Amino acid sequence: MQIINDIRPITYLKNRASDVLKQINETRRPMIITQNGEPKAVLQDPKSYQDMKNAITMLKLLSFAEQDIRNGNLLDEEDVFASVDELLK
Repeated sequence: MQIINDIRPITYLKNRASDVLKQINETRRPMIITQNGEPKAVLQDPKSYQDMKNAITMLKLLSFAEQDIRNGNLLDEEDVFASVDELLK
Protein backbone atom coordinates (compact mmCIF):
# COMPACT_ATOMS: atom_id res chain seq x y z
CA MET A 1 0.00 0.00 0.00
CA GLN A 2 1.38 3.35 -1.05
CA ILE A 3 0.13 5.97 1.41
CA ILE A 4 1.25 8.71 -0.97
CA ASN A 5 -1.73 7.82 -3.16
CA ASP A 6 -4.17 8.50 -0.32
CA ILE A 7 -3.13 12.04 0.62
CA ARG A 8 -5.59 14.74 -0.43
CA PRO A 9 -6.02 18.45 0.31
CA ILE A 10 -9.01 19.60 2.30
CA THR A 11 -10.54 21.16 -0.84
CA TYR A 12 -10.70 17.67 -2.38
CA LEU A 13 -12.70 16.53 0.65
CA LYS A 14 -14.98 19.57 0.47
CA ASN A 15 -15.70 19.08 -3.23
CA ARG A 16 -15.94 15.29 -3.28
CA ALA A 17 -17.08 14.21 0.18
CA SER A 18 -19.35 11.40 -1.00
CA ASP A 19 -16.64 10.08 -3.36
CA VAL A 20 -14.14 10.11 -0.50
CA LEU A 21 -16.49 8.19 1.78
CA LYS A 22 -17.20 5.67 -0.96
CA GLN A 23 -13.47 5.19 -1.59
CA ILE A 24 -12.46 4.68 2.03
CA ASN A 25 -15.35 2.28 2.66
CA GLU A 26 -14.68 0.25 -0.49
CA THR A 27 -10.88 0.09 -0.24
CA ARG A 28 -10.66 0.15 3.58
CA ARG A 29 -7.59 2.37 3.14
CA PRO A 30 -7.37 5.55 5.23
CA MET A 31 -7.10 8.93 3.57
CA ILE A 32 -4.86 11.69 4.92
CA ILE A 33 -6.31 15.19 4.60
CA THR A 34 -3.92 18.12 4.37
CA GLN A 35 -4.42 21.81 5.02
CA ASN A 36 -1.88 24.29 3.74
CA GLY A 37 0.30 21.35 2.70
CA GLU A 38 0.45 19.81 6.18
CA PRO A 39 -1.33 16.64 7.31
CA LYS A 40 -4.24 17.55 9.58
CA ALA A 41 -6.58 14.52 9.71
CA VAL A 42 -6.98 10.89 8.80
CA LEU A 43 -10.30 9.56 7.52
CA GLN A 44 -10.90 5.87 8.05
CA ASP A 45 -13.83 3.50 7.61
CA PRO A 46 -15.53 2.42 10.86
CA LYS A 47 -14.63 -1.29 10.58
CA SER A 48 -10.92 -0.57 10.09
CA TYR A 49 -11.01 1.93 12.96
CA GLN A 50 -12.62 -0.62 15.30
CA ASP A 51 -10.15 -3.31 14.21
CA MET A 52 -7.27 -0.93 14.94
CA LYS A 53 -8.66 -0.06 18.39
CA ASN A 54 -9.09 -3.76 19.18
CA ALA A 55 -5.51 -4.50 18.11
CA ILE A 56 -4.17 -1.68 20.29
CA THR A 57 -6.16 -2.98 23.25
CA MET A 58 -4.73 -6.48 22.76
CA LEU A 59 -1.20 -5.06 22.57
CA LYS A 60 -1.75 -3.17 25.83
CA LEU A 61 -3.00 -6.34 27.54
CA LEU A 62 0.02 -8.27 26.28
CA SER A 63 2.29 -5.52 27.57
CA PHE A 64 0.70 -5.74 31.03
CA ALA A 65 1.06 -9.54 30.97
CA GLU A 66 4.74 -9.31 30.01
CA GLN A 67 5.33 -6.87 32.88
CA ASP A 68 3.62 -9.26 35.30
CA ILE A 69 5.86 -12.09 34.10
CA ARG A 70 8.99 -9.94 34.55
CA ASN A 71 7.84 -9.03 38.07
CA GLY A 72 7.09 -12.62 38.98
CA ASN A 73 3.36 -12.01 39.36
CA LEU A 74 2.35 -15.49 38.23
CA LEU A 75 -0.42 -17.91 39.14
CA ASP A 76 -0.52 -21.59 38.41
CA GLU A 77 -3.38 -23.11 36.47
CA GLU A 78 -5.23 -24.38 39.54
CA ASP A 79 -5.23 -20.96 41.19
CA VAL A 80 -6.53 -19.30 38.02
CA PHE A 81 -9.42 -21.75 37.66
CA ALA A 82 -10.23 -21.45 41.37
CA SER A 83 -10.40 -17.65 41.02
CA VAL A 84 -12.66 -17.94 37.97
CA ASP A 85 -14.94 -20.36 39.82
CA GLU A 86 -15.20 -17.89 42.72
CA LEU A 87 -16.08 -15.06 40.37
CA LEU A 88 -18.78 -17.10 38.67
CA LYS A 89 -20.54 -18.11 41.92
